[in-house]
Amino acid sequence: MTQTASCLCGAIRYRTTHVLGPVTACHCTQCRKSSGNFAAATPAPWDSIEIEGEVTWYASSETGRRGFCGTCGSYLFWEEGDGIAYLMAGAFDGPTGLRMDAHIFYADRSDFFRATDGLPCFAAGRGGPQVTP
Repeated sequence: MTQTASCLCGAIRYRTTHVLGPVTACHCTQCRKSSGNFAAATPAPWDSIEIEGEVTWYASSETGRRGFCGTCGSYLFWEEGDGIAYLMAGAFDGPTGLRMDAHIFYADRSDFFRATDGLPCFAAGRGGPQVTP
């Protein structure tokens, strides 16, 4: 099944043929500051994605970068150079059938947000301890 997505202004459109997995909410400081709260993303291999339009990239760490539209500012992609793109779930067109599976870096969340969805909340990455929302 092909999923399509775009930025707010439509200057960037992309499609993926990858069967998308669950969405993870990342509350790390970088995701919080780039999205305004938390980033909700699903992974897909880069070789399954076709992009139309010019993505602007920001090197957010030594290994990671974030892709966004230089016109409207929509945050679309995150990657660490390992062949996997993390696709911002809110950019997909139409219903996706996707569900969230966890909150990561919950210790860095915005003070106005509290998870009430019953999903596991990890203080940092998935390998670390879970915390109570």
